[in-house]
Amino acid sequence: MKIVKSIVDFVMDILETVVFIGSMFIVVYLFILTPNQVKGASMDNTFHTGDYILTSRVTYKFRRLERGDVIVFKSPKNPDIEYIKRIIGLPGDVINISNEEVRVNNILLKEDYIAAPTNLWDDGCIKDNVPYTVPPDYIFVMGDNRPRSSDSREFCAVTISSIIGDVFYRYFPANVVGVISNPLPKSIR
Repeated sequence: MKIVKSIVDFVMDILETVVFIGSMFIVVYLFILTPNQVKGASMDNTFHTGDYILTSRVTYKFRRLERGDVIVFKSPKNPDIEYIKRIIGLPGDVINISNEEVRVNNILLKEDYIAAPTNLWDDGCIKDNVPYTVPPDYIFVMGDNRPRSSDSREFCAVTISSIIGDVFYRYFPANVVGVISNPLPKSIR
């Protein structure tokens, strides 16, 4: 009888530990950080299909949005789909794209991280050399592989409330593991 009680106590201790760890995992996953997998070529050369990243759900509770941040957000066309893009414009910013160059508030962005020059879509939201003002509570986002990215050039600015989080760490593949830093100078962010 003593052996059975010891076994039951041991099993209960294991179950308590499993439940505690599972609960902690769920809290972290739902409220603090979320793993994501990059799908598609819209963020080449920064991220590639199959890269695994961590998205912080709390970053923007402690600091403001910054131009150059990479974020995950809900697609404006289908909220069940998540996009990964870079913030280019903040509320009130004036975006102007002309001759494959991006200007924010009349300042030319030096974008060493993009894979190809910035093109425009014929039926898109942004027209060549026509200024676009980002509305309040919205941000303007673009992928780093401009010819292969469905972004604000096509569907206009996205709501700040659609942001899931800030991409802060890549954990796979092993040869590019590390913190994701904002490439824009502090004066432009």
